[in-house]
Amino acid sequence: MTTVTREAIVAVARGWLGTPYVHQASCKGAGCDCLGLIRGVYRDLCGAEPEVPPAYTADWAEATSRETLRDAARRHLREVPLAAAAAGDVVLFRMIATGPAKHAAILTGADTMIHAYSGRAVCETHLGRWWQARLAHAFSFPDCA
Repeated sequence: MTTVTREAIVAVARGWLGTPYVHQASCKGAGCDCLGLIRGVYRDLCGAEPEVPPAYTADWAEATSRETLRDAARRHLREVPLAAAAAGDVVLFRMIATGPAKHAAILTGADTMIHAYSGRAVCETHLGRWWQARLAHAFSFPDCA
């Protein structure tokens, strides 16, 4: 497998900017959710997805309380300490302090990220205190330089 650079990850993720939010979708320009964004960037850089996610409802994390998103990331990405996360890394967030990680984004800088969430198109936003307080896990793409 070819080494994937952080710059390439950020550039590919920025290619998704403006993609409308569509729950469970992963099609650049047509629609995606936060997981669909990560899946699409993975496909663009690493090839075919290693597994197809099962269907999920908007409240899947609250309903199951399992770390489904974290566990899937651990199967296909390389976990890194949150303090070491850098541009190009995937970060997961706990929307409820005691709940499982349920939101994903790609860091584009020390305090910026690209993500998709309900009611918004894929956007690059500031990783402010509200988001920082919810950071739960960080992962690098396979073979990331």
